[in-house]
Amino acid sequence: MSQTTPATPDTMDRPLLGIALMLGFCAVIPLGDAVAKILSTRIPVGQIVFVRFAAQGIILAPVALMLGISLRLPARIMPIVLLRTVLQMAGITAMFMALRFLPLADAVAIAFVMPFIMLLLGKYILKEEVGLRRLAACVVGFCGTLLVIQPSFAEVGLNACWPLAVALIFSLFMMVTRRIARETDPIAIQAVSGGIACGLMAVLFLLGRVFEVAELDITLPARPEINLLLLAGVLGTIAHLMMTWSLRYAPTSTLASMQYLEIPMAVLVGWLFFAELPNAMAACGILLTMAAGLYAVMRERKVSREARLSAAQQAQSPPAATGLPASPE
Repeated sequence: MSQTTPATPDTMDRPLLGIALMLGFCAVIPLGDAVAKILSTRIPVGQIVFVRFAAQGIILAPVALMLGISLRLPARIMPIVLLRTVLQMAGITAMFMALRFLPLADAVAIAFVMPFIMLLLGKYILKEEVGLRRLAACVVGFCGTLLVIQPSFAEVGLNACWPLAVALIFSLFMMVTRRIARETDPIAIQAVSGGIACGLMAVLFLLGRVFEVAELDITLPARPEINLLLLAGVLGTIAHLMMTWSLRYAPTSTLASMQYLEIPMAVLVGWLFFAELPNAMAACGILLTMAAGLYAVMRERKVSREARLSAAQQAQSPPAATGLPASPE
């Protein structure tokens, strides 16, 4: 969910490195989810979220300094950064709750309805042009998601909807991130967000103690849980760095479809760690969601290519013989 910084000459022509980093992301992030799933049944989710963001800040702040990236963000964007951090905290919390109740592969597959939600938000909120074919892909993808949800809903009730909350929250997160993507470095903003999130979690822990919210209890984990907490924080941060840097070396159009490899990786990790495999209906839903998502990605790539070609042709064509200068648009 990260945004890339502008490409420089030394980062534009290494697509194989970008692809390798994205493959690394698709392999590492399900491992982090598996660790979080184990922890979610042992300690309150609030503590997992706190350690996740603490690790993010502790790891990324030195990385930013080593790369010469300033951690001082413009004051005018700090309200947006705060909103972005709150959304990220809410999305990660919802994902950890989903992992508590659902098989790993099901939770990840349902959350992949996010690209379709972003298309709809882009059309109806940002007034972006979205064709009928991509809207049809949204419908098909959502139907696939319903097939994945249905077996889980029969077992755990409304808790099966946590991944839908993940998708909606992170869609809003991406929209907010777009507002500041050109003014900030992704590593800097994630490091700063880690610090902000730790401060917000401290306030939430106090409120949780006052109102007796179980998920905000502060407990002293045993040594194995402490090790797993640290591992979850490190894996989540490493996965984020891999995605961020993959976008520095390869274009989004090359990498977008590869993100769907996270779903079969989640199936593999769920099988190895928890002996979980999707049932027939959920498997059909996963395949349908992946197919619709890949179609939407390919269609988006084609539309973008046609728009660039059209713009290039208009730029090369001579102005109309009206005695007026050509329009800059």
